[in-house]
Amino acid sequence: MSVNQDYERSIREAEPMIEPDDPDSALPSPRLGADSLIWKFYGDSRGILGFQRLAGTENCIEQLGQAVLDHSVIFDDFLGRAKRTGPPVMKTVYSTEPQKWGRTVRDFHRDIKGTISDGSRYHALNPELFYWAHATFVDQVLYITDTFIRRLSYAEKVQIFEESKVWYDLYGVSSRSQPQTYEEFLEYWDDMLDRFVPHKTVVYATGYIRQGLPRPKKIPAPVWKVASAPLNAFLRTVIVGTLPQQMRDVCGLKWDAKREKNFQRFAATMRALNPAFNRLPIKWLYVPWAYQAWREIGVDPRPLYNKRAA
Repeated sequence: MSVNQDYERSIREAEPMIEPDDPDSALPSPRLGADSLIWKFYGDSRGILGFQRLAGTENCIEQLGQAVLDHSVIFDDFLGRAKRTGPPVMKTVYSTEPQKWGRTVRDFHRDIKGTISDGSRYHALNPELFYWAHATFVDQVLYITDTFIRRLSYAEKVQIFEESKVWYDLYGVSSRSQPQTYEEFLEYWDDMLDRFVPHKTVVYATGYIRQGLPRPKKIPAPVWKVASAPLNAFLRTVIVGTLPQQMRDVCGLKWDAKREKNFQRFAATMRALNPAFNRLPIKWLYVPWAYQAWREIGVDPRPLYNKRAA
């Protein structure tokens, strides 16, 4: 499947489509657990390498970029916004009340609506928008794992996609635009990349890459000039290397064969170091919400799913 042929019409409906809860259902709420690849890899600390890919690809779609501009404090408190939005999504996967947290994430977006440059309306709980936001998290698990942790087999990629359907169900938003197979998801992803635009939100959010990291007030300018050079080089190779070319293009981020070669060398080194990472304490290997979940169930995730499936 390609993106729904009615995508443009559907997204411009700008209508929230919330799935009703059934309090009388005898069936348990869907949830992910320690037997899932998403539990194993989503909360891995190495996911920080994909922070710009995650946030940027989401906001390269005009409606979502505009929603952030209209309703967020991103321009005044970029890191604060990340700290407020990240934990509830993480708890949707790792808490003992995933549906509660999924609904919390959904309800954050009930009043997120407005108009874009052509005057058409948007609503964050329109299924086409909400699923795209979710798809960027699915992509993060797939991309970061396969690039920086270890190569995934095709079967594992399919499994992660199938698990992502359970994850999406926890939000209680219509799944009408959700691809049904991994192959459909790949086609959907490629189609969405072709819809990227240089929205002010994402151009602003990548300014630190083009201009260099801002100097902390307490560090003298000459010292920062020397100290920031390797940091900026890292950003312009490793962080930009994680981005789809369509995002580099709309954000004006330079890329060439030399940087691609250096990026692939770094990624290969990270994968080669995976056995060493898996000897780290769990508290270091996982972000706090994932670490707490593994500790509560008494499972050591380090030996799980370390070898590529046949």
